[in-house]
Amino acid sequence: MTLMLRSGPQGYGGDLFLGERQPQHGPWQTRMRKISNHGSLRVAKVAYPLGLCVGLFIYVAYIKWHRATATQAFFSITRAAPGTRWGQQAHSPQGTAADGHEVFYGIMFDAGSTGTRVHVFQFARPPRETPTLTHETFKALKPGLSAYADDVEKSAQGIQELLDVAKQDIPFDFWKATPLVLKATAGLRLLPGEKAQKLLQKVKEVFKASPFLVGDDCVSIMNGTDEGVSAWITVNFLTGSLKTPGGSSVGMLDLGGGSTQIAFLPRVEGTLQASPPGYLTALRMFNRTYKLYSYSYLGLGLMSARLAILGGVEGQPGTRPGQGMRVEGCAADLVGGNLMGQEPRVVVYLSTFQAKDGKELVSPCLSPSFKGEWEHAEVTYRVSGQKAVASLHELCAARVSEVLRNRVHRTEEVKHVDFYAFSYYYDLAAGVGLIDAEKGGSLVVGDFEIAAKYVCRTLETQPQSSPFACMDLTYVSLLLQEFGFPRSKVLKVRVPSGHTPAPLWSEGPGTTSLVTGVVSPSPSLASKEPQPLMHKPFLSA
Repeated sequence: MTLMLRSGPQGYGGDLFLGERQPQHGPWQTRMRKISNHGSLRVAKVAYPLGLCVGLFIYVAYIKWHRATATQAFFSITRAAPGTRWGQQAHSPQGTAADGHEVFYGIMFDAGSTGTRVHVFQFARPPRETPTLTHETFKALKPGLSAYADDVEKSAQGIQELLDVAKQDIPFDFWKATPLVLKATAGLRLLPGEKAQKLLQKVKEVFKASPFLVGDDCVSIMNGTDEGVSAWITVNFLTGSLKTPGGSSVGMLDLGGGSTQIAFLPRVEGTLQASPPGYLTALRMFNRTYKLYSYSYLGLGLMSARLAILGGVEGQPGTRPGQGMRVEGCAADLVGGNLMGQEPRVVVYLSTFQAKDGKELVSPCLSPSFKGEWEHAEVTYRVSGQKAVASLHELCAARVSEVLRNRVHRTEEVKHVDFYAFSYYYDLAAGVGLIDAEKGGSLVVGDFEIAAKYVCRTLETQPQSSPFACMDLTYVSLLLQEFGFPRSKVLKVRVPSGHTPAPLWSEGPGTTSLVTGVVSPSPSLASKEPQPLMHKPFLSA
């Protein structure tokens, strides 16, 4: 029997259980959610980047405190009370809401590979305190901008539709002072430079025609390090760590399809001294400087790692001389590499992996009797298992160790930092019952290894059942250990409410956006000491 499997934006739910929904590249598909500050935390599992939305928060803060001209524009308008709609006049002193808090807005576009999302934020800043996010409107459209690479004009329709959402949500008097930015990630990063630039230029044209505050340099592509830093900001903003100077912070783990990120705030001088070049990032916000350990491992995302484990070979860089894309500086890059005035980065586009000489990809991580096809990055590969001379898990662990050898920097301090894990970490854990699929939960790193051994053993007798589960669970288990996490280390894995596992990843390539309706420090994140999940249904099977 031959199976056809696909990787990509729809995510692990489809890869593990088969029969997933295919990416839709037809008309724009939409969904909307509104959250007020009276509700609980909502973690939106949409495709793009973990913490990307908080970039807007930092962007607004940057303009407010570091750009005098923008500050004047920002506060030269009449303030509205929270919830005031355009066309209504706020009955409160200029510059404040009814409760004395300053109110301002911001718009963040998140351009992912399978969808474009708009986040319309309302912030409130109590006197002499850090601003808090009090309300957000979110809307997503499918497909992503990259689907219009050959028909740029069609991309404008969806962008305009999302701008209309912002117009409806933000009071009219605030429009001219509300910053509007777009951050793109892997979807545009992987396009040829010329096509990506044309799409970004079209977005900029639509933005310039809008009534919002738009800068020449605020339509840009995010790199992996920026994603890790903004994700760290997001998590710590939600847990309240950024409200208390010198307070404890939490770390962040994100596992996407093409790359994986780790970020935390070192407290041990030895960690700073031992960090390789490029692993430390200086971040200044709210009059404090943070020196973060943050790194993005390109090629170690779940799908890229899967291809490497299968024996795929990475192609040559997809750029020709002069084709690379320059990522320009932007006020929103306060969370990124231009923070301290570095030179703009150049994004390198990599072509997809290719099987050597078109041969079948063979892996010890698949059942010996398995044969099938796997589609990844619009390339179809023939894959199969190989004759087993030992247990499937033992052989797979040896192969994964080869792929990870000398690829990951290990630091001892991660043992003593609380970490939140997102994206494919969630999907894998929920897929085998380690955490609640609706609420998320806590687990220990060793749980992934236990699950991997069980699933690998199952595949020895049921080869067509979730054929990549053994490989993926083994990979995640060893990846975490390579980072320096002991098997007993507790990780907090979070998931949004209001979704079911099947379509959970259909919006993007395996990354999580945290801020889709946060209130200031959320009890659901700023929780008590986590306990490992003890009920693991698959263990008793």
